[in-house]
Amino acid sequence: MINWEQNLEQTVKNLSRLIKVESVNPPGNEMPAIQVVKEILEAEGFERESFQILEPAAGRGNLVARLKGDSSERPLLLTGHVDVVPIEREYWSRDPFSGDVVDGYIWGRGAVDMKGFLAMFIQVFIMAKQQGLPLKRDIILAAIADEEAGFDYGSRYLVDQHRELIDAEYAFNEIGGNTFYMNGLPVYPIQVAEKGVAWMRMTAKGEPGHASMPHGDNAVLHLAKALDRLRLKGRLPVHITPTVHKMLTILSEHLPFPNGNIIGQLRNPRLANQVLNLLPDEARRLFNAMLTNTVSPTILSAGTKTNVIPSIAQADIDCRTLPGQSPADAMAEILAVTGKGVTLETLYTSSGAEFPTDTPLYHLMTKALKNMDPNAIVSPMLMPGASDAAEYQRAGIIVYGFTPGIVPEDFPLIKMAHGHDERLPISYLRSGLPALWEVVSEFCI
Repeated sequence: MINWEQNLEQTVKNLSRLIKVESVNPPGNEMPAIQVVKEILEAEGFERESFQILEPAAGRGNLVARLKGDSSERPLLLTGHVDVVPIEREYWSRDPFSGDVVDGYIWGRGAVDMKGFLAMFIQVFIMAKQQGLPLKRDIILAAIADEEAGFDYGSRYLVDQHRELIDAEYAFNEIGGNTFYMNGLPVYPIQVAEKGVAWMRMTAKGEPGHASMPHGDNAVLHLAKALDRLRLKGRLPVHITPTVHKMLTILSEHLPFPNGNIIGQLRNPRLANQVLNLLPDEARRLFNAMLTNTVSPTILSAGTKTNVIPSIAQADIDCRTLPGQSPADAMAEILAVTGKGVTLETLYTSSGAEFPTDTPLYHLMTKALKNMDPNAIVSPMLMPGASDAAEYQRAGIIVYGFTPGIVPEDFPLIKMAHGHDERLPISYLRSGLPALWEVVSEFCI
């Protein structure tokens, strides 16, 4: 018999310990957090030979642990990163690295992204050992570095240099299986796809000169005109991926009229732009990001002196590409809007990912979510952002974002990630831990 309150208490305690480690990336320094994971496992009786600690660069730590099965089926990987994004301490109500437990919440940077979910994975990994499950699959736990700044010292390093340690048929990663409310109905998207990254630099050139003598060939004005054309256009062309088509179909079948009908119309590329304009702001942003390659100017640079018209002006752009769309595809779409007055070059790219939903594991996740919440509407999801799923995809692993839990309707879980006053409701862990255990235990025995 599983004592769920005891397991919940241990999960909260472990999460609080992890939050106290300031593993901000950059610069990273994840090794102290990895040492915490090591101590947790050792306290639960895991022998030193059951896990490895890898340090591809000073302070950049990864831990890979394995609970062995009979190898009749290929392993399941539970992977989570211990690095977190920087904080603006002056905007926080509490110490962002306190790990305080207050009024039913665990506070601190990483509570949502993603030390909280890693704590769930760790606890289920421990439970599998405690329960003595007759495993047909190895269960692999990977606590990794560098998810927030490019993967070089984490998942990419493991895939390229130590693939045998993380070789698995399936993996669970962040984020999915948590409540997203639409018209008051609880939707539980399972992340099966994510967008790629294409950071670009837009450059405009013009005639330099003395600022006291204005002229029309000003690089700053050329750049501003190009960016304003992107603003006025509003969005790039619509592309319907299989994941989004399936999600829209499920939502259209479950949402009441007329909302279900409106959402269903998003499946038609010829109507999608008009339909997007009918949606509330937050929903419009979300579905726009799922249906198009997106572009957000983030850094502007031009000139060295106020009284000198510069010959060059530049904008760094965060572009996110849909699965099946390349950086070159997105670049062509952008230049079709801006015109020939600017050029684009790529600074950094990573590919998107899309995984099947007709698998035994996906069906188990669906069942567990409906057991957790009988009113659950379960659908696949394309995440507008990016995780390191595409890195694991290179190793042939099917990756699902599955960190289940019931989110209070008034709690902005997704906005907590990278936000001020990041915190995770303990009630989320209370509901989600049994659901995660149900899937892992049933799939692996």
